[in-house]
Amino acid sequence: MNLTKPNIEELIELCKAGNQKAQLEVYNRYFNAMYNTSLRIVKDTAEAEDIMQDSFLAAFTKLDRLKDISTFGAWLKRIVINNSIYHYQKNGKYDNVPLENVLYKVEDSNNVSESNDLSKLKAQEVLSTMNQLKNNYRIALSLHLIEGYDYEEISEIMNISYANCRTTISRAKESLRKKIQPLANY
Repeated sequence: MNLTKPNIEELIELCKAGNQKAQLEVYNRYFNAMYNTSLRIVKDTAEAEDIMQDSFLAAFTKLDRLKDISTFGAWLKRIVINNSIYHYQKNGKYDNVPLENVLYKVEDSNNVSESNDLSKLKAQEVLSTMNQLKNNYRIALSLHLIEGYDYEEISEIMNISYANCRTTISRAKESLRKKIQPLANY
């Protein structure tokens, strides 16, 4: 089989059989997304890289537990998020990471216009302002707005009740609005 562009289901089957080339291909496909996910939580580049590596290792050793191969990306992301939150809470990291280390390319457009520049500037301001929020607000908002998890999933990940999750996200959004409001007036 040619491993240049097989679909993820084929790659996962090869990974289950211990094919290291397939594992490397899966790693290369998911590395950036998983690294950025971890970095948004732990706010430390070296730690995010370690967590990402550990998460891939855990995923490859537990592939037999994956029931639906087509959900591999979501399953891997869940491992990365859980490991990141665990390490963040364990180490009590409160250092800020420079915004340019956290930002990732949102769109793959060759057209660079003023509106795109303005949108990127606004996105940078929002992400920068999110980093100023209390840690539980920042993590909850990142999981909800950036990672796309729903309240039930976030409450499970953060080990809080559903009602507490909704309240936390609501308060985090309000806090973010209040912090962004002065920026919008310029």
